[in-house]
Amino acid sequence: MEQSSHPIKHKNVSIGKILKRALFIMFGAILVSVALEIFFVPNEIIDGGITGVSIIAAHVSGIPLGVFLFILNLPFLFIGYKQMGKTFALSTLFGVTVMSIGTVLLHSVPRLTDDPFLAAVFGGIILGIGVGIVLRYGGSLDGTEIVAVLLNRKSPFSVGEIVMFINLFILSSAGFVYGWNHAMYSLIAYYIAFKMIDLTIEGFQESKSVWIISEMYKDLGDAIVARLGRGVTYLQGEGGYSGEDKKVIFCIITRLEEAKLKTIVEELDPAAFLAVGNIHDVRGGQFKKKAIH
Repeated sequence: MEQSSHPIKHKNVSIGKILKRALFIMFGAILVSVALEIFFVPNEIIDGGITGVSIIAAHVSGIPLGVFLFILNLPFLFIGYKQMGKTFALSTLFGVTVMSIGTVLLHSVPRLTDDPFLAAVFGGIILGIGVGIVLRYGGSLDGTEIVAVLLNRKSPFSVGEIVMFINLFILSSAGFVYGWNHAMYSLIAYYIAFKMIDLTIEGFQESKSVWIISEMYKDLGDAIVARLGRGVTYLQGEGGYSGEDKKVIFCIITRLEEAKLKTIVEELDPAAFLAVGNIHDVRGGQFKKKAIH
């Protein structure tokens, strides 16, 4: 393969960006420590992945949770370094270290509630936000995802399916250790944490892609620009059945603008074809949205 005479120059990451990443990863790891030691562990609730295994191991052995969190994640840190690079591995090592130390320091802090349902709900919220922050800034607090990526290459199952299978097995094991009521509370906590991770990563300003097919495309496009302040692009389409030329409106909006856009379409052309999809990342052009960082 012919090599370019102009090699790509990689920009060095500034000290400010490194410190910002480290502070947010530390903050996220501390939140996870709070969720584990103040809500989950005292109420016999576990999380999925290596964290769940660590909670069970600490309960059975009497050894501090932080020890298992650190030791059990070490092999996956090595794998993460090989598969995903030094930055990811160092960020994960930092996050896991902070989380492990945090659980040790918080172990003697009294629980906030004796109600396992409240512990599952609020612990799940706090844990999900913490994990989401760490993931958003390039780290991880659990080796399960790394295992799933490796298994995915040699199996017909997706990464998400593998993670779900592993976590269901771990969460089910809580039934034998703590009883089945606490296993069900653990499932509630896991579901809430899962949703909060998505919300934290994507934010309330999650982007949506919109396609509209209408004879009144110009009126709809003008209304979207005027009332939502969003740019639109007119695409040329052809009906597969009729063979007629059609104009397709394409635009990007935020989650909070979806209801207003549907109202605009309903007012101007109730018969219009409207499709809305989720988008995880938008860059370039004139699209602007608020971001966490």
